[in-house]
This record gives sequence, structure tokens and C-alpha cells, in this order.
Amino acid sequence: MQKSIFLIATAIITVSIFTSYSLTVYTTLYFGYDQYHFFIRQALFGFAAIGVMWFIANLHPKYAKALGLGLFIIFFLLMFLMNFLPQSLVTAVGGAKRWIKFPFFSLAPVEFFKVGFVFFLAWSFSRKFEKNSPKKFLHELILVIPYLTVFLLAAVSIAIFQNDIGQVIVLGLTFVILFFFAGRSFKLFILLLGIAFAVFILFINISAHRIARIKMWWASAQKYILSFMPDWIAQELKLDNVKESYQIINSLHAIHNGGFLGQGIGNGELKLGFLSEVHTDFVLSGLTEEIGFVGIALLMVLYILLLHKLFKLANQTQDKITYLFSVGVAMLIGFSLLINAYGISSLLPVKGIAVPMLSYGGSSMIANGVALGMVLLLSRREKV
Repeated sequence: MQKSIFLIATAIITVSIFTSYSLTVYTTLYFGYDQYHFFIRQALFGFAAIGVMWFIANLHPKYAKALGLGLFIIFFLLMFLMNFLPQSLVTAVGGAKRWIKFPFFSLAPVEFFKVGFVFFLAWSFSRKFEKNSPKKFLHELILVIPYLTVFLLAAVSIAIFQNDIGQVIVLGLTFVILFFFAGRSFKLFILLLGIAFAVFILFINISAHRIARIKMWWASAQKYILSFMPDWIAQELKLDNVKESYQIINSLHAIHNGGFLGQGIGNGELKLGFLSEVHTDFVLSGLTEEIGFVGIALLMVLYILLLHKLFKLANQTQDKITYLFSVGVAMLIGFSLLINAYGISSLLPVKGIAVPMLSYGGSSMIANGVALGMVLLLSRREKV
């Protein structure tokens, strides 16, 4: 087993557990929870993720296919069925049904679907594509249509019914890049990238609140971006009388307050009611205020090491499924981290993407444990 992957993931999860206590001081008071409410729940999620990762990693590799395709089929169906379940069985936010209720927890099917989708692509691509086979564009285009159909169906469910375009972006980028890593032509890669971009633009334009959020982001970011452009372009792109995002303003304040060494664990100020979702979507902002540039840089080193190990495994393996799945999981983690980091620093509109293994929440945490456990499981295929 690739022990370094397991140890790095465990280290990030450990940081998440302690962060859930430090950053939720105001939230526990506001909702009247016990001071250890989020800490205990995140510890349970974290230990469950570590346990699941270890358990899957030590299964016999013959179970990898059933597990991966099972995740894909079951959670693909659940994402659609969830839209028809009664309110008593789902948790809805703004009319969007994202979680299925269980007695002691809620489950977000999309988090597990992402893992299953990547395995489905890795398994299917390894069967249909040869890395050095002749690349006839029309033949490639015909081959990609079924995969594109599955992606578009999932995208509609996630972006429209669950109102979560951030996950569509992560899935779309991962899908396109995996297709390229499977040995397909650059022309088809560009075509798929264009289709993914067109789908993204379509989902933006059919939603008034997404357009409003982009305008609010641009109101915050335009003074920095337009300063590098010629005046006549800047005047055309400048938006007046658009309110800046309150969340982004306070997120940037938190990052600024962190400075080089931070305010100290537990001493952050923006988490005290000024920055909502500080333990979930804005966990990097809240954490940066407390541990500063040095602390957040060390945390990023852990993520870089994890991605490096995943790509190194992909580069060394002779098994096509392991190769593609390792790259796919690296893409899921890397894109989620980048989209969140760019969002909280105003370089991109905020998408509500969790930071893998760091943000508070059980579904994302355990799904990442499943993904990394499957990487470790597949890495043993050549040794059995």
C-alpha cells in the first residue's frame, strides 16, 4: 500500500478536526449548540473517512470494479430520485435538494457520484482506448458521445435540480482532462473543452442569481483586473452601482489580518459573525487569519505532496485503470482546492466547493476517503 498517501490524507483530516473547533465558536453560540458540537461531529466524520480509506485499501483488488461501478450507478440514480423524494426525506436549500436525510446524518449523493464517475471513466477508457492507437477524429467523436451524454445528464441534475454549478465545473474539467490522458487527440480535447465551457455558460445564463453573483464578484475584482487593461477596454468592462460581495470583503479582511504568522489559533476575529460559513466554504479564510501565511503555506505543501504522490503512482503503474483513476482523483482534489482558494481570494466567483478533507461536513470527507482508499486498492492490482 502507498502509505505516504494514507499518512498525508490523515494529516489533513487531523487539521480539519481541530479547525472545526477553533472556527465554530460563534456558530455554536448563535445556534445554542454545545461548544464541542462541531468538533465531535467532524472527529466522527474524520475517523470514519480514515477508517473507510484503510478498509478499502486492504480489500482484495478483485472488489475494485464492483465498488467503483456500484458507486457510479447507485449515486447516479440517487441524484435523480432525490428530486422526487418528499421534503421529509431530503434537506433543501433555496429549493435545491442536495442531501438525503438519515436518522443521524445527511448524505450528499453528488460527492460519491464524483468518485464513481471517475472510476467509470477510468475503467471504460482503459477498455476502449489504446494510448498509442491511431487517432481518427470521427472515430474518437463517436466513441465520446456516450460519455458526453452521461456527463450532460449528471450536469443537468447537479446544476438545475441541486443548484450546484461548482460541482459541474469540477466534473467537467476532470472528464475532459481524463479523456486527454487516455491518449486521445488534442483536437478532440479542445472540442470537449469548448462543449464544457458552453454548458457552463448556458447554466449561468438560465439562472438570475448566478448572473447576480458573478456581477458581485466582478464589482470586487474589477479594480484590480481593469488596472492592467487599456482605458477604453476598462471603461467598457467596468460595472457601476453593483454591490460588492459582503462575504468576499470579509474573506479578504481575514486573509489580510492573518499576515505572516497569523493571529494565533482561536484568536481570529472575522469568524465571530462577520464571515458566515467560515468552517465550510470559507475555511481557508478563517484558517489563514489564525495561522497566517506560514501556516497556510505548510497546509498547501501537504496538498501538493498528496497530488504529487497520486501523479507519481499514475506514472509508475502499468495498469491503465490505476493510471487513469489516480489522475482523476488528483483532478477532483486539485480542482476543488483551486476553485475554493481562488473564490475566497476574489480571483474567481465563489462556487460553494468544499476544500477536500478540510471543510466541515461528512459526505465530502468520507467520499474523499473512499476515493483515496480506492487509489490505494488499485495500486495493489499489479502485486496480486
